[in-house]
Parts: sequence; structure tokens; C-alpha cells
Amino acid sequence: MTATPAWPPKSAPRLFVEHELEKDAQVTIEGPQAHYLGRVMRVKEGDTVILCDNVTGEWAMQVAQVTKHSVHGLVTGQLRPREEVPDFWLCPALLKKDRFGTVLEKATELGVAAIMPVVTRRCVADKLNPDRARTIVVEAAEQCARTALPDVGPVAKLDALLRDWPENRILFFADEEGGEPAADAFCYAEGPAALLVGPEGGFDDAEREAIRAHPNARPISLGPRILRGETAAIAGIAVWMAEAGDWLDQE
Repeated sequence: MTATPAWPPKSAPRLFVEHELEKDAQVTIEGPQAHYLGRVMRVKEGDTVILCDNVTGEWAMQVAQVTKHSVHGLVTGQLRPREEVPDFWLCPALLKKDRFGTVLEKATELGVAAIMPVVTRRCVADKLNPDRARTIVVEAAEQCARTALPDVGPVAKLDALLRDWPENRILFFADEEGGEPAADAFCYAEGPAALLVGPEGGFDDAEREAIRAHPNARPISLGPRILRGETAAIAGIAVWMAEAGDWLDQE
């Protein structure tokens, strides 16, 4: 029998599975994931696959059998517990499908805890396919070795988002008309926080007034240039992670 490595090679494929994992559990992978492992990655008996369950963390599975439609294996041990991500939400206005897909992907890679899509008056889209959104965040998490999937909330209208906003969470508002520099605002932030970014055409005057009137809102600036919605989201998350998130004190 092939010996199980102490740590799977970096080239080992990573997958999220729906069921909770434990040592010595027997796992059967079917459908598109089995096709990916068997036909794309060409795993064979004795190979190691890394599995994540979004509950307990990351595990090594040794492949026992590969068939035309399934891959069977044995969980040999835990590699990492489920990570703790910063309590930081992204509240992005909906964009065109491909651009919003980029927002979902990059927000996952950068480590947000939740993505709360918002509809504003100038949005060119008002719906989000939840299955497609989940596929994007799962694939992004697999690619970047993340062990905790971000929650993707239902699409909410801006007025509903503001009405139901948690009392203990700061809402940083990326206002193209100006605010405190993002790095300055973020470096003093404590506790739960979120970033609200607008659509291609920005927020209208009434929306901007409503946001600024909210007691938890903190208008910020992301620099002297007008950014696309997806660029603003990515830049804002990156600055927050550097100033207040888990990019700090990395060894």
C-alpha cells in the first residue's frame, strides 16, 4: 500500500465537500467533482486529495478507487482546522454578470467573511443566480487554499439593507464624492465592519444622503480616481485587510 505523506504535495487537488469530515471516514465523490479528479487531474489509487468541509477544516483523503463516474477514498487525517477570518463584510452593488463574478471571486480570495449583494437605482442588474454565485466562491476558495467559505446573502435593496443594518457593525461607504482616506479610517476600526460600494453609475443623490444619514455609516475615499465597481470592491478589501484585517502580523 502506498504510504500516506505527512503533508500532501502542493499539487494535490483541493475540493469542498458538502458533508462533515472526520478521520477514517470513507468518502465518495461524484458528479462534476469526480470528473475533475478523474479526467482532468487524473488521480489514481494511492494519490492524495485535499478536502474541506467548511465546518471542521481541511483533511487529506487517500484515493482508493477511481471509476468512470466516481472517486472513492479514505480520510487519513486533518491538515488544518477551519480558519478564523476577519469579521468583515462586502456589500457590493450588483454589476454585469462577468464583473460581479470577479467581485465574488476576488472577495473570496481576499478573505471577507460575507458578501451581501445590494440593488441600487443605477444598477444594470437586479438578480443574482445563487447557484452560480456559490460555484464561483467555492472555486475561488479551493484555488487560494481557503478553508472557510464566505456567506453569500440574498440580494437586498439599499433601503432594506440600511433599515436592517446591525447596530454593532460599522458601514464604511465608498463615496466617490469624498470622505476620510480609506487607510486612515480603517486603521482605527475596531469590531465588526463592512464596506459598501456602488454600481457603474455610482449612487444617486438621494441614496448618498440616506447612506450618510445612517448612524453607522462612515464615508471613505478610495483615492483621487473614479473606480469601476469591481475595482473599488477589490481595492477597498485589500486596504482593509492591510490596515485592520489578517494581513497584519504575518510570520
